[in-house]
Amino acid sequence: MAGATSALFILDIKGRCLISRDYRGQVSAAQVEKFFSKLLEKEDDIESHGPVCFENGVSYMFIQHSNVYLMTASRQNCNVASLLFFLHRVVDVFKHYFEELEEESLRDNFVVVYELLDEIMDFGYPQYTEAKILSEFIKTDAYKMEGTQRPPMAVTNAVSWRSEGVVYRTNEVFLDVVESVNILVNSNGQIIRSEVYGALKMRTRLSGMPECKLGLNDRVLLEAQDRATKGKAIDLDDVKFHQCVRLARFENDRTISFIPPDGSFDLMTYRLSTQVKPLIWVEALVERYSRSRVEMTVKAKSQFKERSTATNVTIELPVPSDATNPSIRTSMGTAKYAPETDALLWKIKSFPGNKEYMLRAEFRLPSIVSEDAVADRKAPIRVKFEIPYFTVSGIQVRYLKIIEKSGYQALPWVRYITMAGDYELRLI
Repeated sequence: MAGATSALFILDIKGRCLISRDYRGQVSAAQVEKFFSKLLEKEDDIESHGPVCFENGVSYMFIQHSNVYLMTASRQNCNVASLLFFLHRVVDVFKHYFEELEEESLRDNFVVVYELLDEIMDFGYPQYTEAKILSEFIKTDAYKMEGTQRPPMAVTNAVSWRSEGVVYRTNEVFLDVVESVNILVNSNGQIIRSEVYGALKMRTRLSGMPECKLGLNDRVLLEAQDRATKGKAIDLDDVKFHQCVRLARFENDRTISFIPPDGSFDLMTYRLSTQVKPLIWVEALVERYSRSRVEMTVKAKSQFKERSTATNVTIELPVPSDATNPSIRTSMGTAKYAPETDALLWKIKSFPGNKEYMLRAEFRLPSIVSEDAVADRKAPIRVKFEIPYFTVSGIQVRYLKIIEKSGYQALPWVRYITMAGDYELRLI
């Protein structure tokens, strides 16, 4: 194991120590203040400096949040990436307790801060940074600890993200497979950018300490094994798991095995790098007649199979800022002029696959235009939609097993949904 940190310091914007916790007696607060004041003098912009410094045998690692700096210092060869990640987790814990982490909130809650610093690190080694677990035995009602309450079992358990003794009358697991499509198409109809971001979002209501096993379809084996996969293989990039997942088990047989946290969390996130055909294609023809009026003819087509249906479709069409007296006709849905955003909003509640709908609109323009008038903005067409029971990647949950020593039966619920992220089609 890499060497631990010696101490943790919280400094104000001028480098003065507000709060410190010495774990090994190797680096003093005065030494840190002296180092950091020299660093501030050398750098006009502290953000231009790297988050790691080395001076006189001491490694300093720091991050800035609001008007405070969080810093660890060590005389050993420590794991820098791990400690920087730890500092960001400390920020999350403080924000959970104080809502906003800044100098004033630290001064108002210094008793709680010291209690937290005692629990989140032990002899310089990061320990428990799950705010839900910490909040079970560190209370903030009176800005101090309540009596001599002992830590819950989770602190002495290897599973730091879940406390023991959780009980539900009905045991349920909700798993949503959500994919967000980002598309950018130029005025010639060429796809400039195409990405799909996916997440397996879980919400658990399970008693005890359940063991969950999740299996995905063979198409998402990530090609880690040198063997042919069934069906079409898919390249998933940037796959990330929640800390509860046993990575060694996943590497071995691609089974996602874990003891879940209680409540909502992202079990897995991923990115699909292959080019995706736009699920809803929009073409717009804009014609100006002298300076008196402008006509728009818009065609929207769903480019997915008929068995799927897009819901809550909104197509935002830019119009001239000086347009008035709209006359709008649609073959499906409703459309209204939104002058506050210089846009025409076409809403279709249900858009089945392999369908095509039309919109025609006419706007009046002022007969006299000021010489200072601004040219029409080059805003793109923006599309929002949701497609339930559908994923672009083809990812599927083959099974979700819940095993708990008490032997109760849990009800797993799995849903799939694809939605529009940054989905834009340029007119010009």
